[in-house]
Amino acid sequence: MTNDLSGGVDNLLTETRTFPPSAEFAAQANAQPELFDRAAADREGFWLEQARELLTWRTEPTQSLDWSDAPVARWFADGTLNACENAVDRHVAAGNGDRVAIHFEGEPGDRRDITYAELLEQVSRAAGALEANGVTKGDRVAIYLPMIPEAVVAMLACARIGAVHSVVFGGFSADALHSRIIDGDARVVITADGGWRRGKQLPLKRAVDEAIAKGGTAVDRVLVVRRTEQDVEWTEGRDVDWAEALAAAPATHEPVAVEAEHPLYILYTSGTTGKPKGIVHTTGGYLTQSQYTFRYVFDHKPGQDVYWCTADVGWVTGHSYVAYGPLADGATQVLYEGTPDAPHQGRWWEIVQRYGVTLLYTSPTAIRTCMKWGEQIPGEFDLSSLRLLGSVGEPINPEAWMWYRRVIGGERTPIVDTWWQTETGAILISPLPGITSTQPGSATKPLPGIEADVVDDAGNPVENGQGGYLVLSSPWPSMTRGIWGDRQRFVDTYWSRFPGKYFAGDGARKDDDGDIWLLGRVDDVMNVSGHRLSTTEIESSLVSHPSVAEAAVVGATDDTTGQAVVAFVILRQEAAEAADIVAELRAHVAKEIGPIAKPRDILVVADLPKTRSGKIMRRLLRDVAEGREAGDVTTLADSSVMDQISKGMAAG
Repeated sequence: MTNDLSGGVDNLLTETRTFPPSAEFAAQANAQPELFDRAAADREGFWLEQARELLTWRTEPTQSLDWSDAPVARWFADGTLNACENAVDRHVAAGNGDRVAIHFEGEPGDRRDITYAELLEQVSRAAGALEANGVTKGDRVAIYLPMIPEAVVAMLACARIGAVHSVVFGGFSADALHSRIIDGDARVVITADGGWRRGKQLPLKRAVDEAIAKGGTAVDRVLVVRRTEQDVEWTEGRDVDWAEALAAAPATHEPVAVEAEHPLYILYTSGTTGKPKGIVHTTGGYLTQSQYTFRYVFDHKPGQDVYWCTADVGWVTGHSYVAYGPLADGATQVLYEGTPDAPHQGRWWEIVQRYGVTLLYTSPTAIRTCMKWGEQIPGEFDLSSLRLLGSVGEPINPEAWMWYRRVIGGERTPIVDTWWQTETGAILISPLPGITSTQPGSATKPLPGIEADVVDDAGNPVENGQGGYLVLSSPWPSMTRGIWGDRQRFVDTYWSRFPGKYFAGDGARKDDDGDIWLLGRVDDVMNVSGHRLSTTEIESSLVSHPSVAEAAVVGATDDTTGQAVVAFVILRQEAAEAADIVAELRAHVAKEIGPIAKPRDILVVADLPKTRSGKIMRRLLRDVAEGREAGDVTTLADSSVMDQISKGMAAG
């Protein structure tokens, strides 16, 4: 095992608090113990049963798993369906058109309630508008929007016509957007003039214009939502007003039936080689597991619950647990555009109180931030409507878990601490709230139908009480079907470390009861506020600055964001005397990649710790960044380098 794994174990061994579900919650829970029994008896048959029970099919599948082209899976391959029809149309057809689908809360305070019937008309018109602008089945559409209803409408409209959407987080730069448009070969972009964030207008349309101006794209249409009404440049013949396009489109539209394995979306995630990976998810298996996990993990009751996932649709959590899983299950949900502190630090709790939110799903980073602000702030609001809390994005430390339960959940709500990834598509490891006794900080056990384990370096399962590497030992319906355009990279990245097993890249340990505790990444991908960032990408960004000769980036533990970016840079000789270079470099990274990647700390050094072969020893830099004494330096070409770096860090 690596130092990263063993170093995290000691902090967890002392956690013995357990919270069994109350008798009242267990009695009414969607998930009952027999769910595990059914999955264990016939796992593949169980998933086929879920697909048939949960989804509306045009052609009902008879096949479950086809693993003949491993590691690319096929699930329910002889079935046909439409994801948008499952998320919207069937609820209207069932007589629930008047049910609110989305309570939208804009950061400036504007509000909209959108029923399922209204959502159906909007996605129908948007689908017609896309077709009128040349989009057909299989085409890729880039979506670069703030967290507004139009983002969900755009995703569903793509699904309705069989187009493949590629959502790019609205906080990413023009460069990041450009690379994703190029890789996916998108010919249409859906964006907004801007969005609101902490009282400021984000210039989204300007970033799209800059991305297209870089050249090499096939983009010939840009649909623009008017959100902030800020002035934007307009390219006649290319730019299209979203509202006008929808008004001109028919109010009804027949959804296109696609094969279960038809691509639904591409979502880019950072990789250790620096180039973002286009993760591909298909329709039938992804939608089955998204709805299955939403119904059972969150104990969702359609028509009764009000659900709120605080994630942006630019991340996979916003795909699976805003756009697809909840709507497929007929949920009423909250969509909020802004940040937790805009315009005041009680904004989230004000929203919970206003809409009577019953199910809340958020990140440990957000929880720790609210902890920092003080429990008196949520204490000003009535949170008694909450009946279940969820956590996603990174391991949650026990102190934050307990605060979440006590202050937000009033000591009564179950907490579902969920583990999954962009690549897995849906939750794989989580408590089931009516069944599982929870422990602060543990994701507990794999869900029914999921086979996960913790293995050692040789790929052998570890004993209870030991740590190792988290793997998935058999396929699951929502798993990625690959990296867009690069099968070999898919094989090398996820399937080469432990042949026959999917390696998640995370360290984990099993406690004495066999419950799983996640310990974070074991590679050089950092988890900052639940966002996976590649050290290589950030290093490349730093070195692209004319003052920087070399850079090394590590993730350091951070009380608020989980991990923070810490950079060590060697300046070019002519730049050695540059004033305020640290601020300049932080701004440079924010421009090149996005604000989320901006280093918390940058230390200018004379040299980096390297082996004789020239490999940078990031392990030693991580020791320094986290305030520990540096480990073994005997393999370094010059061991005195670490003394200099440590002194510089202490002085900074």
